[in-house]
Amino acid sequence: MVYFAKLKNLLMLTFDWILHGAGSADTCHVTVRQPTFQGVDYSVHTVFLTCAFSASGCSPSSLQILWFRFLTSKHEDLCTPGCTDQQKYKVHFLPENNISLQINDLTVDDNAVYICGIAFSDSSSPHSKQTGDGTVLMKTGAEKQHSNGKVVSIFMIITSALLFLYSTTVFTFLVIYKLKPKLLKESGKEGQRTENCKISSGRKIFQAIAQELQKQKYAAQPDNLEDDTIYQNR
Repeated sequence: MVYFAKLKNLLMLTFDWILHGAGSADTCHVTVRQPTFQGVDYSVHTVFLTCAFSASGCSPSSLQILWFRFLTSKHEDLCTPGCTDQQKYKVHFLPENNISLQINDLTVDDNAVYICGIAFSDSSSPHSKQTGDGTVLMKTGAEKQHSNGKVVSIFMIITSALLFLYSTTVFTFLVIYKLKPKLLKESGKEGQRTENCKISSGRKIFQAIAQELQKQKYAAQPDNLEDDTIYQNR
């Protein structure tokens, strides 16, 4: 607040410099009123700051409207009376001594204290140039905007991950579908080979049994012949 008061005094000195060499309408008296605070949502891109004044004993032809703003560590001349950036700032004179400052392309960087000044250049009266107490402009919802941005980013990441999983699943099914006939064919060949092995193994076992029976038959034949020979001799 001390810094703001010093800058306001500097502003009054600026007024003196702007209106140096003024005339003699010493009875001119001006008062300026401004709203203390004006908040706007983050979605708003154009704002109008209002200012009202009353003047007595002043010449309307010498009226000058000035706007300044105070940032954290400096002040800026916006319209004194011509605006430094005519695309960004515009001053409107309204009925019943009301004034508005139009600010376009509003961002959070425009958050500041805006001072409205009224001066009658042909008066040397100390009351012929006055400023309001200032309007604090605050573009709110910056955190909400950032939060919404984070939510959108997270949603995009999740969506990308789901799409990746879906694509991977579809690709896997396609590969399995294309390889299925080949796998079934190879499985059939393997089954046939297994069946052939079983048949071959059965044949070998059968042959072994037959050979064994034949051996036993041959082994029993000499005894029978010997019995027949003995019977004939008798």
